Amino acid sequence: MKTIKGPGLFLAQFAGDAAPFNSWDSITKWAADIGYKGVQVPSWDGRLIDLKKAAESKTYCEEFAGKARENGVEITELSTHLQGQLVAVHPAYDEAFDGFAAPEVRGNPKARQAWAVEQVKLALTASRNLGLNAMASFSGALAWPFVYPWPQRPAGLVETAFDELARRWKPILDHADACGVDVCYEIHPGEDLHDGITYEMFLERTGNHARACMLYDPSHYVLQCLDYLDNIDIYKDRIRMFHVKDAEFNPTGRQGVYGGYQSWVNRAGRFRSLGDGQVDFGAVFSKMAANDFAGWAVVEWECALKHPEDGAREGAEFVRHHIIRVTEKAFDDFAGAGTDEAANRRMLGI
Repeated sequence: MKTIKGPGLFLAQFAGDAAPFNSWDSITKWAADIGYKGVQVPSWDGRLIDLKKAAESKTYCEEFAGKARENGVEITELSTHLQGQLVAVHPAYDEAFDGFAAPEVRGNPKARQAWAVEQVKLALTASRNLGLNAMASFSGALAWPFVYPWPQRPAGLVETAFDELARRWKPILDHADACGVDVCYEIHPGEDLHDGITYEMFLERTGNHARACMLYDPSHYVLQCLDYLDNIDIYKDRIRMFHVKDAEFNPTGRQGVYGGYQSWVNRAGRFRSLGDGQVDFGAVFSKMAANDFAGWAVVEWECALKHPEDGAREGAEFVRHHIIRVTEKAFDDFAGAGTDEAANRRMLGI
């Protein structure tokens, strides 16, 4: 068994134009001051990282990581959630997702996709330069508009979508392998990889690619009414990253999983700050420890009610409290009498 590293904090929800959230130096100091040992970096945010430079220069990476260590935190992973989303976009979402891309490729889906692929590859190279072995991402989605089959889906539609999704990701995964970095897809609504079945469909089409891994986040499973504890055991060999995020699902006679187009505050299913939702994190951390998860426990703050800075501060203590320092001996070792093969055979009567 292994002791999980942490607490870490995903910085995407905190980066901004006001201090201390507007520079790498100040945001890492802030994270350390409120109790974090690591930070996960949104690779698209130029206020925090120059992704192209990180991919091209090991010196830049040494200075980037050195500044973090000087301020009291390590880099846990890079994230390419936004760029990964743009690897595969159904035309229905072209305008909604265009803002994720660089201005020069907006309004041009083909150029935007090529840009996104290059961005994800740059982040993989940068991860290697930083000495990291995992990177977070989204899969993007071609089939998501057809998730609920009305009218009925024509035969082969989903299969064609997943064939194409795998075709787009296979060269990226090969580049990840060359870099020695796992691509950890966050299993998430809005992505074609939104549950275990869809992940397996994708994995099969990539030839069970060794670098096509998972980012485990139980909050998304609570909102899908999926067994988030069983999921850990099923995919323990593929789960390489962990977002610690809480959620609650309280269906009524008026709304359920789909939420009735309501705001997050008024949805039956909503994300909450750690400890305010329904996830059994005692059981989650126990399973992660028992299954030899060797990565970081990274807080992702998303809450419909609580202020982000309060959620972040409380989240550090919450994770610290839940990390299990694993034992190196059995609790009943004191009762061991010592034995050998001959004694074992005598005890069995053979």
